[in-house]
Amino acid sequence: QVQLVESGGELVQAGGSLRLSCTASERTFNGYDTGWFRQAPGKEREFVAVRRSYGTTFYADSVEGRFFISRDNAKNTVYLQMNSLKPDDTAVYYCAAGMNVVSLRYPARYPYWGQGTQVTVSS
Repeated sequence: QVQLVESGGELVQAGGSLRLSCTASERTFNGYDTGWFRQAPGKEREFVAVRRSYGTTFYADSVEGRFFISRDNAKNTVYLQMNSLKPDDTAVYYCAAGMNVVSLRYPARYPYWGQGTQVTVSS
């Protein structure tokens, strides 16, 4: 059972930056595909970014060029660097992980989830 703990969410002004972190309990975390999703009030959880275990990354169109996902395997931690933040980026951000995930953009494909961290972008 992989346990994921997110951190780094806070209130930030539009145009600002934040870095979210997600630390895993699993020592073999580097073998997992790891992703970030977000959920705004009244909306479904949506895909943000994912990093395959072997390094390939994918992003939602809405964050392409502004958000960057990376991983430090030595620290069992995946990061989401968020730049040029907009009020529409306001949501609870969740870290997710799974092995050999099919259909990376669908939340149901990931068996492991963190508890979420709140990001609020003020205008």
